[in-house]
Amino acid sequence: MSTVEKIRKKTGIDAAVMNGDISMLLGDPLLPPAQIREERKRKLTAAFRLFGKFGYDEGIAGHITVRDPEFEDHFWVNPMGVAFQKIRMSQLLLVNHKGEVVEGNGYLNGAAFTIHSHIHRTRPDIVAAAHAHSLYGKSWSTLGRLLDPITQDACAFFADHGLLDTFSGVVLEMGEGVTLAKALSHYKALILQNHGLLTVGKTVDEAAWWYITMERSCQAQLMAEAAGKPVLIDPEVAIRTRAVVGTELAGLFSFQPLYSVICEEQPDMFD
Repeated sequence: MSTVEKIRKKTGIDAAVMNGDISMLLGDPLLPPAQIREERKRKLTAAFRLFGKFGYDEGIAGHITVRDPEFEDHFWVNPMGVAFQKIRMSQLLLVNHKGEVVEGNGYLNGAAFTIHSHIHRTRPDIVAAAHAHSLYGKSWSTLGRLLDPITQDACAFFADHGLLDTFSGVVLEMGEGVTLAKALSHYKALILQNHGLLTVGKTVDEAAWWYITMERSCQAQLMAEAAGKPVLIDPEVAIRTRAVVGTELAGLFSFQPLYSVICEEQPDMFD
């Protein structure tokens, strides 16, 4: 059985993709680190532009990171004070786990370092992580609750997201980073009470898509509960649905339409 066939069998993607070779989306792990780095930085820059387009920025808050393929205790992050809508790939910072800017010019956001350094250190399976103060995510976070499986899209997070049920201020102390990483555990996403959302993935594509669809799921549940009492999807059905819409490959696939559009609309970001 080929690698692609194994992935299809594991994820149940055959139910959604009925023809074609999906290996092109998975990437080639044998490529030189420089090529993998270039691709990760391109996707990271595009993710910022999309977050800006969707209005996820809030002053200097918000950050997305991607692990460097060669120096795995280093990650690329946005410089503090640069609008998501205007970030260029050349402005990204390479930071190590000591908080040192190894490459790039610009300010390093202390909260970005505290949050992401702990995530990348404690979850070696994670390549990318996204956090922002988007409107519906931070609104939902004030309720101190997990999302319910009320839509097909929300099922992607059923029994696969956690809750950090305390708020102790801006995440600057290293101990707070430890607490956050512990609350994330093995999940793909985390609701930070009175704060916002955080999502992770094995690709920038995946981490960014989980954030986008989680923000929309928060909006959907807030609207549904304002109108009445939503009908929950049966847990067994929610799990089966997650096996299609909540897999790594589903996250990777779902990001592609957005990526193609933003690349065509804003090619200047790669200057």
